[in-house]
Amino acid sequence: MSGNTKLPPIEGVPSLPTSERAAILDQLFEPSTQLHTLSVPLLHEKTFESYNDLIAAIGVQLTDLSESASTSDTEWLQSILGSHPRLGAKKVDSEQSQAEQAQLQGNGEEAEQLRKLNEEYERVFSGLKYVVFVQGRGRGVIMEDMRKRIAESDLKSEQIAAIRAMCEIAADRAGKLV
Repeated sequence: MSGNTKLPPIEGVPSLPTSERAAILDQLFEPSTQLHTLSVPLLHEKTFESYNDLIAAIGVQLTDLSESASTSDTEWLQSILGSHPRLGAKKVDSEQSQAEQAQLQGNGEEAEQLRKLNEEYERVFSGLKYVVFVQGRGRGVIMEDMRKRIAESDLKSEQIAAIRAMCEIAADRAGKLV
């Protein structure tokens, strides 16, 4: 399962081999060994009415990690959140992310501003990358949101915002891939 391959019918997901359940996660989110470890078993153990329900269940798993006092859970979550490509990056492995970020390719000055904001964000939120649902939002709106989130400098709120954005992105992808 790669590229823009359609997602299989939701009712058949629990019976799929582990590798195919992992590939579904890769299409909806981003490739992440930690997300596979966390969520592939869920896709086998539970049936879902829709891909949106599946995405919501993964959102709960990620939120539970964010609320844990365990350092290893925090590191695990940061690794999953960090699997998203840097916003505006020139080299993006995921075809979905390439298409989603295409609108962010601006002139040299805008690209440089975005690069600097990414660096500042990653200094403030060590181990995280800025994740946002970009569909239909211009560069200016997104960069303003980055500045606001950097200024707030609240790691827990940032983790929740990133989880929400990942789930919004996954839901949008699911809508295009079913």
